Amino acid sequence: MIGTIAAFLGRLRSHVRGATLLEFGLISPVLILTIMGIGDLAYQSYLRAVTRGVLEKAARAASVGTLNATQIDAYIEAQMAAINSKNGTTSTTKKSYYNFSRVGKPEKITTDTAPLGSYNSGDCYEDANNNGTYDTNSGATGLGGADDIVYYEVTVSMPRMFPMAKLLGWSATQTASATTMVRNQPWSNQSTPTIRCS
Repeated sequence: MIGTIAAFLGRLRSHVRGATLLEFGLISPVLILTIMGIGDLAYQSYLRAVTRGVLEKAARAASVGTLNATQIDAYIEAQMAAINSKNGTTSTTKKSYYNFSRVGKPEKITTDTAPLGSYNSGDCYEDANNNGTYDTNSGATGLGGADDIVYYEVTVSMPRMFPMAKLLGWSATQTASATTMVRNQPWSNQSTPTIRCS
């Protein structure tokens, strides 16, 4: 029995036709993992491109008053339905600002008391979102009014295409986001923010 095994191993060692199979066995895991990683990244780029196209079309329609906030959400959900049918989820954020320079910034302080440069008791500010309190992000939820700047963000999340994400330490889901800003058409006068003092 031992002699048969030794003879078999001796023949196997000198057999050159099996070398290709052995080399392929060593290289194939790395090759397959690389191909799956490239496919996963390509699919994420595809998600981002689709999301951006849907968002920009919806934002243009909203800027001329064709769609309201509820219709925008419904339009985006309808356009993303094919992607979301694969266990994906889509979220939409809409915030309106008085002008481009205020996007993502705190409400403007008009009368500043010491310490200067930060909001404190006794300061006056432009209440851009008309909620009666000073906010570090001056955006108002929704589409705003005439001539306002609307910031849109759509995020789509879905399970990864290949199971190799865990091997690379990636999360089980992939996320793609698209953002855009559009100025509403001036169909009426833009409302000026109220000055409030604390």
